[in-house]
Amino acid sequence: MKVFKFGGASVKDAEGVKNVLKVLEKHHNPDKLIVISAMGKTTNALEVIILKYLGGSSPEEEIKNLKLFHFNIINVLFENKQAAVFEKVNQFFTNLSNFLQHNKSLQYDFVYDQIIGFGELISTTIVSEFLSLSGIRNDWVDAREFIKTDSTYRDAQVDWESTQKKIVAEINPETITITQGFIGSDTNNFTTSLGREGSDYTAGIFAYCLNAESVTIWKDVPGVLNADPREFTETTLLNQISYEEAIELAFYGASVIHPKTLQPLQRKEIPLYVKSFYHPENEGTKVCRGNGCAVVPQMPCFIVKKNQAIISLSSLDFSFMVEENISEVFQLFHQYQMKVDLIQNSAISFSVCVDNKFNQLEKLIQHLKAKFRVNYQTGVSLYTIRHFDEKAINSVEKGKKVLLKQLTHNTVQMVTDC
Repeated sequence: MKVFKFGGASVKDAEGVKNVLKVLEKHHNPDKLIVISAMGKTTNALEVIILKYLGGSSPEEEIKNLKLFHFNIINVLFENKQAAVFEKVNQFFTNLSNFLQHNKSLQYDFVYDQIIGFGELISTTIVSEFLSLSGIRNDWVDAREFIKTDSTYRDAQVDWESTQKKIVAEINPETITITQGFIGSDTNNFTTSLGREGSDYTAGIFAYCLNAESVTIWKDVPGVLNADPREFTETTLLNQISYEEAIELAFYGASVIHPKTLQPLQRKEIPLYVKSFYHPENEGTKVCRGNGCAVVPQMPCFIVKKNQAIISLSSLDFSFMVEENISEVFQLFHQYQMKVDLIQNSAISFSVCVDNKFNQLEKLIQHLKAKFRVNYQTGVSLYTIRHFDEKAINSVEKGKKVLLKQLTHNTVQMVTDC
């Protein structure tokens, strides 16, 4: 069995859905599991709905617009206006409205996960029904019935034993299966999510449990590039990289592959391909194991993470920042769900660059001020260059103020003011 994953950009409109059909027709063997993300910017739209709802405002207009967006796509794909897809998608929007009316919790992470998965449920329903209409038989399944997790909403941890049992017992490896990325469920059957952009990880989970032949992620780029084309004017396709290198790039923030995706694939040596859904005939990038899978071509790889925060701490009495202080600080980072991307310390100070993705920075700062002198700056950028040279460093530093810089054998990281 092969696992395919199509991201939101690949199904952002009716033409994108038709292109999924074309890709599958070029790879017509039926033993596939297909993971699909929410359409286009649906996840962003649902996040706005969540914020308005928890802020006490009615998100009715946003829901109406989101429904219109999906039904515009359906109307292009389905001439028969009595097709089952119309009622199925309408039911999901009814379920969304019912949740908003009857929910009692105001806990952001819980509410987020109960709402955010509607994007994937709707997109997979549309694609599944369109493939059936086009003569490609498939089974639509709800990923929440298979991927079981703990109750860490917005960043759930997979219960691998329960997940594998369900997938092996119930997924038919001899047919095309359509399922959702990004979502699972906990022991109480509440929806959980695997982290933003977690659909790649879903593909890795199913591939691991099914002993898949390979995983292919279909993107709007030709493969893994040495830099994000949205941030850098000149980019080069990497024909192949190792699991280890891909994990490093993902850890530092490369958005083309979710950081957790490669871990289950590496354990079973399942190759990963990243290809363009615009040009499915092209080779793309192969991610594989071992010394024979070095970075090709060898060149600097650039990663940038915007909207980070840099925090500098020192003790109130100017005593040394030692293990006891640092362990206490990291306990607070864990408590406030801060991802630490860069660390640097001296005798009396300790600086970190963090990702405030759960919006708890202000609470953390207030807690830290009780025991430390605290300086911090938001809106900074973290640049990482793998396999750097002086030319690469100079290209990043030009026109920027470098707030923090750290070099190791293969990697340089810089926090800049923009």
